[in-house]
Amino acid sequence: MMERSMMRALAATMVAFGLLSGPAVLAQDGAGAEEGEASYYADSLDGNKTASGAPYDKNAMTAAHRTLPFGTKVKVTYLKTGKSVELTINDRGPHVADRIIDVSRAAARALGMVDDGHGKVTVEVISD
Repeated sequence: MMERSMMRALAATMVAFGLLSGPAVLAQDGAGAEEGEASYYADSLDGNKTASGAPYDKNAMTAAHRTLPFGTKVKVTYLKTGKSVELTINDRGPHVADRIIDVSRAAARALGMVDDGHGKVTVEVISD
């Protein structure tokens, strides 16, 4: 597994080459929040293996992020409702270009975004 300093160096290199936006680096360093679109996993994926090896549990408070290390705890706030949840990163994604995070069904319910399907959120690292 990559050490945190190596992850930061990789992220900085990706920013330099335009492969990663600045806010994602700020979120990893705990110095700011990443803002963008979130969506949630389809119920049909319940039980499928995540990138971390754990099965996806639609009732767990988990999420997928492209670059944050597995096990990182994040605070996700849905800007439309102002509701926040604490989630653990255990998967890679989202696989839709304009999204920054995919959350579990339970997280989407707690945020009030199930009916919307997706929406603008902030993602802040709270521990890693």
